[in-house]
Parts: sequence; structure tokens; C-alpha cells
Amino acid sequence: MGRVRVGISGWTYAPWRGTFYPKGLRQKDELAYVGDRLSSIEINGSFYALQRPESYRSWRKHTPDDFCFAVKGGRFITHMKKLAGVETPLANFFASGVLALGPKLGPILWQLPPTLGFDADRLATFFDLLPRTTEQAAVLAKQHDDRVGDDAVTEAEADRPVRHALEVRHASFVDAGLPDLLREHDIGLVVADTAGKWPLLREVTSDFVYVRLHGDTELYASGYDADALDRWAASVRGWADAGADVYVYFDNDMKVRAPYDALALSERLAPLIG
Repeated sequence: MGRVRVGISGWTYAPWRGTFYPKGLRQKDELAYVGDRLSSIEINGSFYALQRPESYRSWRKHTPDDFCFAVKGGRFITHMKKLAGVETPLANFFASGVLALGPKLGPILWQLPPTLGFDADRLATFFDLLPRTTEQAAVLAKQHDDRVGDDAVTEAEADRPVRHALEVRHASFVDAGLPDLLREHDIGLVVADTAGKWPLLREVTSDFVYVRLHGDTELYASGYDADALDRWAASVRGWADAGADVYVYFDNDMKVRAPYDALALSERLAPLIG
């Protein structure tokens, strides 16, 4: 039986204050509030810019011992460099503090831009650069440049597996042999529900499944009704029954739906969450 985590993509949103977050809750206490109610968070600030080691240490400190963080890889790597010539940016990403999460480090998410089509050689070359353990990540981190300060984290507390997941958004990835390529490199394929805008692929390509729920009928905005949540819960149970760990993140935050949908799905999957 696989282990299930359900959470949200990010947690610092002004519209959530006074709605999901109680009035008067201090902003610095919002992460702990989420940690008491959900089992995981997808860190998305790391997509926009390198975060600081002190931030990762603080996030680890203010969440329960059994909490888990997925970390979104930087858009400089995926969107600007388009996965090519990224040895130093990858080193900077891991040196920026990712390893400071210690045992709370979950999968690394690599989200490709909608303009980047399927290129097996480009993908395979990128996959070969990715560290598969925290010790390998520490070795890579030591190759960082001066974009990361003197407080770079270049040591691993213990040697643990590092999982990677790929989210694709170009139609050319459909029926292009992507699942076989991902299985060959042990990369998880993201199951991304985007209200029909981008491909929804469900193949299991690693020992875990990574699900991103961006909106049932309206991208980033619409919530998931009871029937939709029941269907997703059934899918998660099926993956977990087959032995895969499952990570589910709601990214439909525009209308303050993500945290409530995550709580509702967590209730449906309570026996599997841990």
C-alpha cells in the first residue's frame, strides 16, 4: 500500500486571510496553521527565484515531524534555458537550501512551459543531470556559482532518495512515447488536471504518482464538487493500492478553493494519509 499526501501549492495568499486563515492570524503563523490540517505543501516560490537556506530551515521548523514538502524547480531551468545547459543552475537550485528540509524533502517538480514540445534527447540529457539521492544533490550543490551566497547548503544530513516529477503542457507529448522514456529514467509523470487546457496524462512511470489539480472547469479558479472529489479519491486509492506513493496538490487558489478542496479530499483519504 502506497503512502498518500494531500496538500496545496503555496500558502501565502492575501485572499485566504480572513477566509481560510482566521482573522488575526499572523502571517508568520500561516504555515503552521496549514501544517496542522494538511500533510504536505508544494513550495512554488522556488519556481520564480532561488529561495534562501534560512527560509527552508524555517519551513521545516514550523511544520510537524511527519510533514512533507514538494519543491518546484526553477523556471530559469525549465522556461528560460528549456532544460539545456543547466548544470550550474541545477547546482544553484540545490545549494539554495533544498537540502535543509532534511527528511521533509519530497519530490522535485519540473513543470515545462506550454511552448516546449517533446524532444526525447533533450529530456534524457536533462534527466541524466538530476541527482537521485541527497548525497548526489550535495555533490552537485558544491558546484554552485556566486548567485548563491556563502550560506549555501552543500551537505546532506543523511543519504535519502530524491524523486523527480515532470509536468508537460504541449500537445506533442501525447502519444510520443513519453511514458516509456520516463520509466527508463525513473521520473514520475505529473497527472495535471487543467480544465482541459493542457494534456491530462495518467500513466504511472515511477514508484510514485504526482497529481496537480489546477481547477475542475476553470483553470486556477474553479473548485471541485463532491462528485469530482470522489472520482479523484478513487483514482488515488487505486494508485496507492497498486503500491505507489501519491502526492496531490490543489493549485486552484484564485477563488480560495485550494485549501478547502485539499481538506475535503484529505477526509476522503484519511486512512491512507501518513
